[in-house]
Amino acid sequence: MNRLKLLLFLVLLIFISVKFTDTGRGYVVGFNNYILTRYLDAKEYINNTIEEHFAQQKTIIQQKKEIKELEKSALLSIAFAGKLNAILKDNNLSAYKPSVKMIRAISYSNLNNYNRVWLDFKDFNKSKIYGLLYQGYTAGIVVDKNSHPLGLLLGDPNSIFSVYVGKEKIPGVLEGDKKDILVKYIPLWMNPKVGDDVVTSGLDNIFFQGVRVGKVVKVIQEESSKTVIVQPYINLRVPTYLHVITKN
Repeated sequence: MNRLKLLLFLVLLIFISVKFTDTGRGYVVGFNNYILTRYLDAKEYINNTIEEHFAQQKTIIQQKKEIKELEKSALLSIAFAGKLNAILKDNNLSAYKPSVKMIRAISYSNLNNYNRVWLDFKDFNKSKIYGLLYQGYTAGIVVDKNSHPLGLLLGDPNSIFSVYVGKEKIPGVLEGDKKDILVKYIPLWMNPKVGDDVVTSGLDNIFFQGVRVGKVVKVIQEESSKTVIVQPYINLRVPTYLHVITKN
């Protein structure tokens, strides 16, 4: 019964947020996200407690393996960063210190739109656009919506950023159209191919260069440019933990 009341209450908040003005909607969204965040915190605490009680030994063994892999990756990353920054220093350039932060997806912004999620992002700067990552791959971007951080996943028409296609680093602009993920405005004289890897270019200061997005599955020649359809490497359908690029 309590769950049913909570569900009805959340549905009412969503209805109000659709009907209100932007200012009123911002307050409702904020309160709605606060309730959902507290609910997710409680649910996560209970789940973690149960898991620790019934599978503690198995978890410890698995975590030890993961820690060893992470230690190896961290050492390689430190070595690479040290080498890179030494080269930058030799060329009188500033050190490269990108940073990412783990954040949590709270809920979908609309029940019928799986490409937009509200985020629990404490240090969000609404004047900035952030790159969003999941399991090391590109997931979308983070923008301001009614003074709250909104994640626009790859399929959203407003999830737009610059990319390179293939080994030749063919430039293009990635954007969703709800059904497909497209890379548009590719010059006619360039030749993207099916199977080409699509990565972020870093030219828009949203992502750093080289984050993998997906692979080309179709090339379309239009009147003044080429467009390719991209199959992403990830499929985000359930809100979960993601990483946001706070500095690139």
